[in-house]
Amino acid sequence: MKSKKSDSKIDNIRHSLAHLLAMAVLEMDNKTKLAIGPTIENGFYYDFQFSDGFKLTKEDLPKLEKKIKHYIKQNIEFKHFEMSSYDAREKFKNEPYKLELIDKIIECGEKLSFYQSGDFIDLCAGEHITSTKEIDQNAFKLTSIAGAYWRGDEKNKMLTRIYGVAFENKAKLDEYMKMQEEAEKRDHRKLGKELELFTFSDEVGAGLPLWLPKGTIIRNELEKWAKETEKKFGYQHIVTPHITKKKLYEISGHLPYFKEDLYSPIDIEGEEYYLKPMNCPHTHMIYKSKTRSYRELPLRFAEYGSVYRFERSGTLHGLMRTRGFCQNDAHIYVQPEKTVEEFINVLKMHKYYYDILGIKDWRITLGVRNKENINDKYHGDNEMWEKAEELTKLALDKSEIKYVIEEGGAAHYGPKADIVIKSAIGKEYAIGTDQLDLYMPKRFNLIYIDKDGKEKMPYIIHRAPLGSHERMVGFLIEHFAGAFPLWLSPVQVKILPIADAHKDYAKEIFEKLEENNIRAELNDENETLSKKIRQGKIEKVPYMLIIGDKEIAEKKITVESRDKKDFGSQNIETFIEKLKKDIANRTL
Repeated sequence: MKSKKSDSKIDNIRHSLAHLLAMAVLEMDNKTKLAIGPTIENGFYYDFQFSDGFKLTKEDLPKLEKKIKHYIKQNIEFKHFEMSSYDAREKFKNEPYKLELIDKIIECGEKLSFYQSGDFIDLCAGEHITSTKEIDQNAFKLTSIAGAYWRGDEKNKMLTRIYGVAFENKAKLDEYMKMQEEAEKRDHRKLGKELELFTFSDEVGAGLPLWLPKGTIIRNELEKWAKETEKKFGYQHIVTPHITKKKLYEISGHLPYFKEDLYSPIDIEGEEYYLKPMNCPHTHMIYKSKTRSYRELPLRFAEYGSVYRFERSGTLHGLMRTRGFCQNDAHIYVQPEKTVEEFINVLKMHKYYYDILGIKDWRITLGVRNKENINDKYHGDNEMWEKAEELTKLALDKSEIKYVIEEGGAAHYGPKADIVIKSAIGKEYAIGTDQLDLYMPKRFNLIYIDKDGKEKMPYIIHRAPLGSHERMVGFLIEHFAGAFPLWLSPVQVKILPIADAHKDYAKEIFEKLEENNIRAELNDENETLSKKIRQGKIEKVPYMLIIGDKEIAEKKITVESRDKKDFGSQNIETFIEKLKKDIANRTL
């Protein structure tokens, strides 16, 4: 397939480096088969099928870099030309992946475009630099090797993908690599294990996290906070089952559109049941359980609902992409004329959550339909879609939240506003979503009695500002580098007696903390104080209380904080009041 053209010089440099990478690999093994080599954020990659007996590992990347730097010094030019289909097939007769791409391009009625650098020729739409003299040889790096299915389809052959990054100059590369080192330290999978938050088990299954006691505390605190917030915003909480009859998803239209994401049906007394992949159809049935009046609207049903979706094994990534997760979900049934106001209120809830969590950098990607294949992918008629998209854009414009439009990114029943948040180290995650739905009310025949006594259909807003427990906790682990704010920390205080003579007073302090619902641990092991403090810092506990002769004599505590602030000697009552205030305010 043809690469996307770009006017950005750095993109052209990255694209050209992908070709140089292919040249370097072919120099090492001329029987390697070439697939594709596009640019990506911050860099590029190329996919290869190595010949039998040839193998590259991460340790070989410096050798490839050396070859690429040699090409750069040669001032190799990149020359564009076109070729007939006959000549192209002849040229690439031994390149099965290139032949497949050539056939696809011809099928689409496009011209066959090629670039030559030295003796190397590749099927490519461009763009490229004029010559390698435009590349700073100290501003690129090959970073990793991974497996990748051809065309991203696990039914196809597994290829070898080599990744690289490139920047305008060495300073920017160094800055990026430093950020990557920090990201590696903050990796939620690494910290989740070290801090004993969650685990996975082959016996349980891939993509199905097991929450350990400390991780469960974080989940519970988030859920408690969300439910308190939702109550203030006028939500009512509901609970729905984990399975349902096939018929419910036929009514909603998720079958066949969503079938690939569903687990195989379970036979129960001759009827097919599915594990719940989303909460909405169940919630619609709660709405439909009685006749609704306009006086009840907007009717806001919230649920921390567990759902299950079949994610391919290659896409699973710690807590960020799992097969079972618990959503901070809600469905709002609203009168059409109040839709924009209600959507804005939902966006205000996002801002409230993210402000408390210290997430300042976030944006919205608004997925709208692709009008060219509306009948193939999307439910509903043109009028419904235009209305839904118009109202969503109006709400976003009035909220003054920055957003970009992604054509083709809509849900099958309506426009979808995905919230993308950026962590402290610049990593971005799509964490929550808001959707305006004018289709499901018709499918489920959802009505309310208006003030004129007539039956009318509500509009539905689907919203999940905290996304799933799994992804949000994973994000927060990386955002805070495992050093959670006090209110979220699994262990908020550690009490550290210096010697045996100090253990009784330490136990008194521990009990006072527990009486005030402060999550505390007493480390009365026969270890040195420095070792106890070091362990507390490794566990990223916010506060450690030192208990020795002086503290017992003065009936006080010495407070050492995780962030090295010196709180010195304090009364335990004063300290507890400070903690309770910070916890109640969810202070960062």
